[in-house]
Amino acid sequence: MPGYARGTRAMRRDCDGERKHGDRPRTTATGKRKEIQTMNTNGAKTVRTLLSMALLILMAPAIAMASEVAAETATFLTTAGAAKMGGAIGAGLVIMGGGAGIGRIGGSAVESMARQPEAAGQISTAMIITAAMVEGATLFAVVVGLLAVL
Repeated sequence: MPGYARGTRAMRRDCDGERKHGDRPRTTATGKRKEIQTMNTNGAKTVRTLLSMALLILMAPAIAMASEVAAETATFLTTAGAAKMGGAIGAGLVIMGGGAGIGRIGGSAVESMARQPEAAGQISTAMIITAAMVEGATLFAVVVGLLAVL
């Protein structure tokens, strides 16, 4: 066969990577055997954990000195800053909740229409009305949250 070295052949593998002809080492084009090297995943996790802990220990004095300097010059959060942050977080949570609610309404409506196609008109009307109510409540809550920010 052109393109293949003499004495080599293709080997079928299962979907999980096992070879069909046992677990022999692979043979290269020159005929030498090449050992398959794999890294233990637990060993890799241990190495990463140890390296991150060492980095944290080495950085601790610099972080402590920076926090001492910052403590002398400014405070972390003022009262006005806390109010603005709370309003912004509240507005974000309202948006996420409203999106999840409208998504659930739409998904349930589509599922209901698939089960009873003859009632699709009534289901879609009820879905649109309910989604509009959820969207109105979401818009009101977002305005209240943004007013807290301003």
